[in-house]
Amino acid sequence: MGTFSMSGNEFTYNGEPIRIVSGAIHYFRVVPEYWEDRLLKLKACGFNTVETYIPWNLHEPKQGQFCFDGLADMEMFIGIAARLGLFVIVRPSPYICAEWEFGGLPAWLLADSDMQLRCSYKPYLEKVDAYFDELLPRLVPFLCTNGGPVIAMQIENEYGSYGNDRNYLVYLHDAMQQRGIDVLLFTSDGPTDALLQGGSVPGVLATVNFGSGPDAAFAKLIEYQQGHPLMCMEYWNGWFDHWGEEHHTRDAADAAAVFDEMLRADASVNFYLFHGGTNFGFYNGANAQLRDHYEPTTTSYDYDALLDEAGRPTDKFYAVREVLSRYMEIGELKLPESVPVNNYGKVALTGQAALFEHLDVLSAAIPSPSPLPMEKVGQSYGFIAYTTWISGPRPKEQLHLQEVRDRALIYVNGEFIGVIERSAEEQTVSFEVPAGGAELRIVVENMGRINYGPYLKDRKGITEGVRLGFQFLFDWVIHPLQMEELSSLTYKEVSETNRPAFYRGSLSINELGDTFLAMGGWTKGIVFVNGFHLGRYWNKGPGQTLYVPAPLLRLGENEIIVFELHGTEEAAVAFTNMPMLGS
Repeated sequence: MGTFSMSGNEFTYNGEPIRIVSGAIHYFRVVPEYWEDRLLKLKACGFNTVETYIPWNLHEPKQGQFCFDGLADMEMFIGIAARLGLFVIVRPSPYICAEWEFGGLPAWLLADSDMQLRCSYKPYLEKVDAYFDELLPRLVPFLCTNGGPVIAMQIENEYGSYGNDRNYLVYLHDAMQQRGIDVLLFTSDGPTDALLQGGSVPGVLATVNFGSGPDAAFAKLIEYQQGHPLMCMEYWNGWFDHWGEEHHTRDAADAAAVFDEMLRADASVNFYLFHGGTNFGFYNGANAQLRDHYEPTTTSYDYDALLDEAGRPTDKFYAVREVLSRYMEIGELKLPESVPVNNYGKVALTGQAALFEHLDVLSAAIPSPSPLPMEKVGQSYGFIAYTTWISGPRPKEQLHLQEVRDRALIYVNGEFIGVIERSAEEQTVSFEVPAGGAELRIVVENMGRINYGPYLKDRKGITEGVRLGFQFLFDWVIHPLQMEELSSLTYKEVSETNRPAFYRGSLSINELGDTFLAMGGWTKGIVFVNGFHLGRYWNKGPGQTLYVPAPLLRLGENEIIVFELHGTEEAAVAFTNMPMLGS
C-alpha cells in the first residue's frame, strides 16, 4: 500500500518528497508486444512515471459491448509498468482529446439526435455511468492505495477549453470516488483565466498544459491555486500533423531547455509525448476550430517525440536525459535490444476486387427515403455508399451535398465525375441526366471525427440531404462500409486501376523486423497486413509510409490488402527500412 499526496508545494509518496518526471505513452497507439520496450526506454531516460489516456470508444465500441484485450488491454500495460517499478498516471474517459477519433467519445452517442456532450445532460451521464461501472473497477486493484502503481487520475480533460459546467465535473469526480478511486484526482487546462475557471474543481489539484513559457504558465496557475505543487501535465515537446501540412519538428535543444526551466522552478512534468506511436485503423482525430476548416490528423503520430514512431530514441531523448541528470540520479544509460528494421522490397498485388461489385457482400443494403449519416445506421467508422436513380432527361445541373462529412466521390452511371470535400473552396460537381435516367452513387469517407473544440458533434456521411439543382433527391439505398470483415471478397486479375477497389498480394519473408510500407504511386485509401488495419494513406502527405511493427508479420507468407479509392500507377507496394514523414 502506498500513499501519494500533497504536502504544501511538494508531492509526497509514503511521506517522502518526490518530483514526478513522467512521459505519455498511449498503449492503444503501440502494439502490445512493444509495451515493455517503450516503458523500459522511458525508465532508461530517467523518468519515474508513465502517463496514459484511456479512450472510451476503444473500450466500448458498441453500446454495452466492452473490449479490454489486445490493443485495448490497459490492465496488461499498467501491470508491465508496475513490474518495471514505474508509477502510472491515468487520464480516463469520458473525453481525452489526444488527436484521437472523437476525442475518445464513442460514435454511437451521436445516434441520438438530441445528445448533449460533456455536460450535465442526464442521458449522456447515464452512458458515462454505465461505462464507468465497467472501467473503474478494473483500475481499482492498480491504485497505489491497493499496492499498485497508479498514483493519480484525471477528471475529464482540458474541460475549460470546451465548457464551464462545474456540476458536470463534480459529477465525474464523485462518480470516480463512489467506484473506489481514492488516489489523488486532478484537472488539467491551459494557463489562462477562462480555461482555469472553466476546467477547475474546488478542492481538486489543478495542473497546466503548455509547450513553452513555463514561468508565465505557472504564475497564472498560482493565481488560482496557491500552496500546491506545480505540475505541467502536458509539456508539448513536439506536435502532430494534419494531411497536407509539413511534418512538424522541434529542435531538441529548445525542448530540453524548456524542460530545464521547469525543473529549476521545482515543478513536476509530464511530457506529451514521450512516445507518440500510430493512429492505427480509423482512429485518427481531426481539428476544426472554424466550422468550414476541417483538418484530419495523419496516421503517423510520431509527434517528433523522445522516441520516434518505431520506438527508437531521438536526439530529443538524449538532450532531455542530459538535463534530467543534473537534477536527479538516473544512473548509466541501459537500453533494451533494438528491433531490426528491414527492407523487404517490392510486392506485386495481383488480385483485385472492385468495390461496387461487392457492396452487397460487404454489407446489407438499407433502403431509406433520405441519405442517413453513419451513426443512424449503426456505423462508426470507414466509408458509406449512397445509391439512387434520377429520371431524365435533365440539363446540366449542380449537385449539392448538404453537410457532407467528410469527402465524397461522385459517380453517374458508374463514371467518376468528381469529389466534394467538406472544407474545399471549390465544391462544384455538375452533370446532365440522359433521357433514360441515371444511377447516382456517392461514396463518402469518414476521415476522423473532430477531437477538440466547439464542433464535437461530428456526424459522418451525408448528414442533411442531396439536391440536384433545387430538387432534393429521395429513395436511396445505403451500404455501410466499416471494413471490418473482408474475407468474403472475390479477387480477379488486376485490370482497371482507376476505380475504387481492393488489391491483394503476398509478402514472403524469412526474417522478422519492423518495416515501413511505402505507398508511392497510390492516391488515397487504407491498408491491411494479415488482417490488421494499419491506417490511412494519402498522396498529399506529409507522410508517405505506414509503420508496420514486426509483431504484425509472420515468417513465410503475409497477406497485404490495399483499398484504393481513386487509382494507382502500379498495383505494387514497397516495404522499406526508412520512414517518410515529410520535410
